[in-house]
Amino acid sequence: MSDCIAIRLNQGPKLTWFTAPADPPPKDAAVVVQTKRGLEIGTVRSDVMPRDPARGEFVRVAESDDLRQQEALDAKANDLLWLARSRAREVLPDERIKIVSASFSLDERVLTITYSTEAKPDLRFLVQAVRPYTEARVELVNVGPRDEARVIGTLGACGSGSCSSTWLQSFSTVSIRMARDQQLPLNPDKISGTCGRLMCCLQYEHDMYRELVKNLPKKGSKACHAHSGACGKVVKVHALDQSVDLKTDDGYLERVPKDELVSPSRNDRSER
Repeated sequence: MSDCIAIRLNQGPKLTWFTAPADPPPKDAAVVVQTKRGLEIGTVRSDVMPRDPARGEFVRVAESDDLRQQEALDAKANDLLWLARSRAREVLPDERIKIVSASFSLDERVLTITYSTEAKPDLRFLVQAVRPYTEARVELVNVGPRDEARVIGTLGACGSGSCSSTWLQSFSTVSIRMARDQQLPLNPDKISGTCGRLMCCLQYEHDMYRELVKNLPKKGSKACHAHSGACGKVVKVHALDQSVDLKTDDGYLERVPKDELVSPSRNDRSER
């Protein structure tokens, strides 16, 4: 393993590990690094740590000229972004394609245009559209809905920045079963993020919910209240406070703690 530092590049929260210099820069310092795209500016987000493998080389702490160059390139990339969006609407009016972002490497050798679509359109017209304005090599990258949210930056249902655009390093599988286990309403508007996919946060507490419901009766099963003797059907379980909603045979709805529940057979024996 080699000594590395984590650096956040210009888009999204993802950290990339680069070989650390002999005199590592402090956290939050702007630095220039060598990536597959060429030179890029990023922000230091960690101390030196052993990692393997490193994804690139540290070049230098960013100087004022580097920052001015990046600012000018960002403005130029933004202009080309709107040009690309306009051309996409002209050439592919019926295709559901979204031009998400455009960015230059610091040496202006590479222009990366990210787009989102489920189709497979011929996008050579985008290269032709920007060619008169830059000599950079144009790379077209198709991203999924979650990566699109990461690049653009969105708000979550909690009111804070979405996990994908603020801190999440990778995307895990999220299933509708997770929402069911947590007894969330199976309404797409309630359990979907701004990307249109199931919210990443459904997975965070799922294991705990599964552990909490292990000792609770299943929804739809029969149970009795040990104190009152009332029996009925479990219509809802409350994992966090370890209780259930019991609809009794008399039509009443009671919330009963788990410790006060008995099976119908045990209740019959106690009465005898």
